Amino acid sequence: MITRRLTGVLAATLLLGSSGAWAQAALDAARIASAGNGRGAPPCATCHGANGGGQAAAGYPRLAGLDAAYLNRQVQSFVNGSRSNPVMVAIAKALSDEERQALSAYYAAMPVPAPAGKDSASPSDNPVGQSLAQRGRWSRQVPGCVACHGPHGVGVGAHFPPLAGQPAAYLASQLTAWQKGTRRNDPLDLMQHVAAALSAADIEAVSAWFAAQPATLPGGDTP
Repeated sequence: MITRRLTGVLAATLLLGSSGAWAQAALDAARIASAGNGRGAPPCATCHGANGGGQAAAGYPRLAGLDAAYLNRQVQSFVNGSRSNPVMVAIAKALSDEERQALSAYYAAMPVPAPAGKDSASPSDNPVGQSLAQRGRWSRQVPGCVACHGPHGVGVGAHFPPLAGQPAAYLASQLTAWQKGTRRNDPLDLMQHVAAALSAADIEAVSAWFAAQPATLPGGDTP
């Protein structure tokens, strides 16, 4: 655990820059992740785990290995109201801009935790989820999720986060939030359109399929 935190601090320092202020911010990020900031933000690890892997049973997402710009934008979204979650809104507002950036870099630098669940689901396990994920439903103008989120849904850059290996409950909650308009921070309103075309059963199926997939490509690589 200590080695992982130190690795995250060192890598975050490189991402943020080598100035003394940013180096201190990287160290502060490690402290906030494990102990909070003393101004209303509790330890991130309480919900997202010491290794940044999240908690599947509770629906808390993995942060480790996600794109830093994506993570920072999500925290900012809780501040500006384009994402709604009572717990995260309060936490995000308790963080300074520098702390948000430092924490985003800190978690982006963390290695993706080894999978704890079963191996990837086969099409026969979940044909509806597999079809939506890989081919979409063009009769409803829904593209395959992997067209934007990358091979097997492992994520692409700052705009298309990983779906593979994220908790099914978290993925389903976000698709529902897009449907209800309580999340509105997607480029060109793409996800609002996609989510609106899915039924509750579709959401459950595609969320379960991605949750069962490994978070990295064969060989441990990510795009």
